Amino acid sequence: MIKRMVIMLLATGAVFGGLYWFQNFKAGIIKQVMASMSNPPQTVSTAVAARTPWQDEIEAVGTLKAANGADLALEVSGIVQNISFKSGDTVTAGQTLLQLAAAEDIAKLASLQATLDNYVITLHRDQAQQAIKAVSQATVDTDTANVRNAQALVDQQKAVVGQKTLTAPFSGRLGIRSVDLGQYLTAGTTVVTLQSLDPLYVDVYLPQQALSQLKVGQEVRTTVDVYPGRVFKGEISAINPKVDTSTRNVLVRATIANPDGALLPGMFSRVAIAIGSVQQFVTLPQTAIVYNPYGDSVFIVDDKVKGDQPHEVVRQAFVKTGSVRGDNVAVIDGIQPGDKVVIAGQLKLRNGTPVTIDNSHVPVAEDAPAITDQ
Repeated sequence: MIKRMVIMLLATGAVFGGLYWFQNFKAGIIKQVMASMSNPPQTVSTAVAARTPWQDEIEAVGTLKAANGADLALEVSGIVQNISFKSGDTVTAGQTLLQLAAAEDIAKLASLQATLDNYVITLHRDQAQQAIKAVSQATVDTDTANVRNAQALVDQQKAVVGQKTLTAPFSGRLGIRSVDLGQYLTAGTTVVTLQSLDPLYVDVYLPQQALSQLKVGQEVRTTVDVYPGRVFKGEISAINPKVDTSTRNVLVRATIANPDGALLPGMFSRVAIAIGSVQQFVTLPQTAIVYNPYGDSVFIVDDKVKGDQPHEVVRQAFVKTGSVRGDNVAVIDGIQPGDKVVIAGQLKLRNGTPVTIDNSHVPVAEDAPAITDQ
């Protein structure tokens, strides 16, 4: 009987011991699962901080203008008799573009020229007669006055005839003509636009605070949406000596080389003016910076070892940022070259969060990103 009771007690103890062990094992498993669920690895993208040459810039928007540009028109009215150009032609200074009917004016010029020729002959004859005392000095003086008056009338008529001809005042590219043969053209009507395309001007308005950093000859870089990724270089050619009292801005003009005529007057452009000296700064994509009222920060990825398995976690570091250039920002303090910094996925992070890095879809950060239509 005693032996049977001992066996029963041992069996009961074994059952309760097994139950106790199972409960502890289950609690440990649940604790581990809950811990892993409370702080799971987050997927982020990273970039390595690097020290690069950096020069501060003043950025603004501007408008392209032709060095010489005009809407060509005639001073007088008349019928279009001849058109000597095609839309889009490149012309040289002095080239004839259009002729109005001028037969009547040319005939009148011929009449006046004949009168002048007759007065000249008379003057020469009387001068010869005066040499032998056959005519008086008064007669010669009258002949001289007649010649001068007739010459003035001829010059006046030549000017009238010349006003019937349209010529290119400078070299450049013509636009689309707006008149046709046989059309009656009133004085002042635009015939065609003429634009000199190389070089071009770009005019920008900058705040008066920038005046101390600007000078004639300073390098300027210009980009336009029409040619993504292409940079047109030039230099400041003039700074307006007057500040606009309503905006406190000053007009700055730069001259841009345009040998292939890619740029056109009237285009909107983005202008960057390099200021100061070239310095070495640690740079990061702008997306790496977490902006907060209490200070800007970044998340730096550190390698940790937990047991036998290495893993990566993040730590938050406050930084001091400098100027921005395109997609990049200069970091003055807070990180070192070579630090692996999170550039996407920061909203899910806090100190000590484990991370999984996926850089398969990270866009390239550019100093002068281009805008393209999608």
